Order: sequence, then structure tokens, then C-alpha cells
Amino acid sequence: MTNNQNTATDQVTGGLKFVTSALGNTVGGVTRTVGNVTGAATRGVGDTVSNVTGDVGRPVGDGLGAVGTGVQNGANDVGKGVEDAGKWKRQW
Repeated sequence: MTNNQNTATDQVTGGLKFVTSALGNTVGGVTRTVGNVTGAATRGVGDTVSNVTGDVGRPVGDGLGAVGTGVQNGANDVGKGVEDAGKWKRQW
């Protein structure tokens, strides 16, 4: 009787892991994509500001670029965490 219960539990756990993994990979991938697009766009605006305004606007352009990189890195970290959580990996 114990083997049947373990098998049923294993099957349920395996099914849950499949669902959470698929969901985690989807949400994580979308989060990374949004972060990459937002980061690239923000860096592009920063480069444009720097190029158009020259030395006067370079600090603003560089600041925008840094914000874009921060957004991208943060989104990638969140996406990775969501993917890991979906795979039932512990982060600590």
C-alpha cells in the first residue's frame, strides 16, 4: 500500500513540477525579453541624447544608458529567479 501512495505522490509532484516549470520558463522568458528590449531602447535614447547634445548633454545620456543597463540586468535576474522557482530550485 505504501508503494502505491508513493507512486501517486510522485506522479502528482511530477505533474506539478511540469506545470510550474512551463509557467516559470514562460514568465521568466517574457520578463527577460521585456528587460532586454527596455534596456536596449533606454541605452539607445541615452546614446542619442549624448550624440545630439555633445559634451553638454553627455551626463544625461550616460545616465539614461546606465538606467537602461540596470533595468535590463534587474529583469534578467528576476526572470532567472522565476525560472528557477518554476524548476523548484532553492536560491538560498
